[in-house]
Amino acid sequence: MRSTMPVIKSAAKKLRQTIVKTERNRSRRRALKEMVDAYKKSPSVKSLSAAFSKIDKVAKTGVIHKNKAARLKSRLSKKLAVHKSK
Repeated sequence: MRSTMPVIKSAAKKLRQTIVKTERNRSRRRALKEMVDAYKKSPSVKSLSAAFSKIDKVAKTGVIHKNKAARLKSRLSKKLAVHKSK
């Protein structure tokens, strides 16, 4: 946390909001990473669907950019196609 606390009321509120949002985004990013890693370990249609859902939710809330979400979904889909062809 910061070494000096804000003096102005609005700045103090903004700091509180930032801390809450940072934690929320961090947990969402961690959940996304865990979901994608779980899919990569054992690719299946069901886990792909769950990963897509998580990616879309995280992109919608602004944790990741929509283009990054599309890129992730594309790469995960390719993995399933390769896995099925084996």
